[in-house]
Amino acid sequence: MASPRLLARFHRRRYPPSTAVSACCPFAPPRSLPLRDCSSAGMSPPKPSTLIRRAACLFTLLTLSLLMLYTATDSIRFLHLPSASLSSSTLVRIFPSYLNNSPSPNPMQHLKEVLGNASMGNNTVILTTLNDAWASTNSVVDLFLKSFMLGDGTHWLLDHLVIIALDEKAYNRCQAVHKHCFSLVTEDVDFQEEAYFMTPNYLKMMWRRIDFLRSVLELGYDFVFTDTDIMWFRDPFPQFFPDADFQIACDHFFGDPDDLNNMPNGGFNYVKSNNRSIAFYKFWYASHETYPGYHDQDVFNKIKFDPLISDIGLKIRFLDTAYFGGLCEPSKDLNLVCTMHANCCYGMDSKLHDLKIMLQDWRAFTSLPPDLKNESVISWRVPQNCSLHSLHHFDSPSPEINVEQEEEN
Repeated sequence: MASPRLLARFHRRRYPPSTAVSACCPFAPPRSLPLRDCSSAGMSPPKPSTLIRRAACLFTLLTLSLLMLYTATDSIRFLHLPSASLSSSTLVRIFPSYLNNSPSPNPMQHLKEVLGNASMGNNTVILTTLNDAWASTNSVVDLFLKSFMLGDGTHWLLDHLVIIALDEKAYNRCQAVHKHCFSLVTEDVDFQEEAYFMTPNYLKMMWRRIDFLRSVLELGYDFVFTDTDIMWFRDPFPQFFPDADFQIACDHFFGDPDDLNNMPNGGFNYVKSNNRSIAFYKFWYASHETYPGYHDQDVFNKIKFDPLISDIGLKIRFLDTAYFGGLCEPSKDLNLVCTMHANCCYGMDSKLHDLKIMLQDWRAFTSLPPDLKNESVISWRVPQNCSLHSLHHFDSPSPEINVEQEEEN
């Protein structure tokens, strides 16, 4: 029979060490027990087994801390915004810089907050998309924002404009120049560089935009979507049709806003949120698979005659170029124009050249006395470097800018 001393030794080994760690352990957690002074006289040095337990304790604490840090970092670096549906999370990432500035780690919640902050009283917002190529200083976005400040009664509309950044640099630039920004990026696609007309990146960017706008409608917001290369000179809302679900600008307008033969331009539209418009945007987006290689505007031209449009009851109106003009078909009367689009234009340099002239022409017009304004003595000097001809020569070099820089006011 084992002696009492051996039994005592057996029981001491059977149970794990006490969870109370000596205060001499430098990494011991805080506790309410009285601490012992390690330097007290007569205290014997710790045994080797005690040192091993302390080392194990330290290793365990460090391992758990690193594991928690890795898990937290990994979970916030790959947050997703819905693409095909509000529950999908496969196409869109939020940038680290966005996470640092976002009031909410949930991107859909942040989108709701941004839209809510920018919304007019009737749940209407103005939206534009921006990538790095158009976001640099003295580039397209600066001219775009400047037009709101130079326009007739348009400055207040900036309070309701949301810039949708397609890459991190565009998001950072937005935050530097505007107060309503949302970051959105499509996985495996780099939208930082200029997306030339009808290139694969251009097509992906256009279709990503259609899908995103559908999600805005599903959140209950009416919107005016505007390309960033559109100059805003007057408040467009008085010119919109009150009974239409979907209103779109034109490259060429034939005189009747109900005529489906009008040639639309997807860079400017006003859409009301309802079941009809949501169903239409789903149909529009799905149709890019029916017509592969076509951009959203060309596909719209095909599906606008589809029986589904009348089946869902969508009311489409085309906007007159007298109010919503562009370089394809400029507004003739500066007393009427609301917006002017640098469409029918290929290449950044050409676009910047003609946009700057457009702003100069507007300034010259607004400086006239009222009687001369009514006589329309000033007309657009554009297009110059932009033209339909340039769109048919994608591979030709862009013309150089040769416009005198006017002094900033």
